[in-house]
Amino acid sequence: MRVCRVDELPSVGAAAADVYGQVMAIVRTQEGEIYALDDTCSHANVSLSEGELEGHTLECWLHGSRFDIRTGDPSGPPATVPVNVYPVKVAGDEVFVGTTPLNH
Repeated sequence: MRVCRVDELPSVGAAAADVYGQVMAIVRTQEGEIYALDDTCSHANVSLSEGELEGHTLECWLHGSRFDIRTGDPSGPPATVPVNVYPVKVAGDEVFVGTTPLNH
């Protein structure tokens, strides 16, 4: 599904997007790579797109849980459960996201 244009994303960081009723964090790295993952932290049920991105790690703003945006795996407590990541395709300046998780 088409989610947004590349220029609608922060130059580095995350934005929330509704993909067929499922809220995802669409993340752009310093290198321009784009990833999609569940926008809800598996620990505290808050928006990950409001967190800070460092490299390939997105940190939840509430309790500091950290997730690898490539795999969804938590890399720091208190989260212990991964979040889903989704396939992303960039065609021209359009960002498309699949709805079938890559990691589960």
